[in-house]
Amino acid sequence: MLVEEEWLKLENEILNCRKCRLHESRRRAVPGEGNKNSIVVFIGEAPGEKEDELGRPFVGAAGKFLTELIELIGFKRQDFYITNIVKCRPPGNRDPLDDEIQTCLPYLIRQLELLKPRIIVALGRHAGRVLFSLTGLKWVSMTAHHGKVFSAKLMGFDVKIVPTYHPASALYNPSLRKNIEEDFKNVIKKTIEEEQKPKSERKQARTLLDFTRKT
Repeated sequence: MLVEEEWLKLENEILNCRKCRLHESRRRAVPGEGNKNSIVVFIGEAPGEKEDELGRPFVGAAGKFLTELIELIGFKRQDFYITNIVKCRPPGNRDPLDDEIQTCLPYLIRQLELLKPRIIVALGRHAGRVLFSLTGLKWVSMTAHHGKVFSAKLMGFDVKIVPTYHPASALYNPSLRKNIEEDFKNVIKKTIEEEQKPKSERKQARTLLDFTRKT
């Protein structure tokens, strides 16, 4: 099956999914959107009200801030692929429950298998802990991990995971805004720029990072 056909099949499954209770209250499932050839994927927690209405990720107030953060480091939203751990909005924007996450997780895994990113930016603690679990890393807290680069292997390929606070957290707690902006400027930007260099010019981290990309 061609990659384009695999994407269409996967997105259609997500849009019509009825595997967990979240389908009962959703208006639209939100598969994700963006550049499927990007080396970078942004992964959040779950759709909110605006996302549920439009069927697109990060289009509400938190999405506007995410777009500002991406532009802050010299890129555009459409340069990257953006999705969530859970593809349907939890009622009242509550946290997704563990069984909802586990039921939805195979969709994310299939997306990552197709994308094969070299960098994953985990937006928020739920995205962070799920991605750490998938890669065998030990999750402690967002406070402990944000703004740091973690080297891991995911579905057979090497990846750098960079956790940071969810953009929505800055809307509820303005004191976190500076932390998120610094993570983007000081860590995420530099990590992306490093991975955009030819393989021979990339720096080696404390563990060997020799990223390959399927073309």
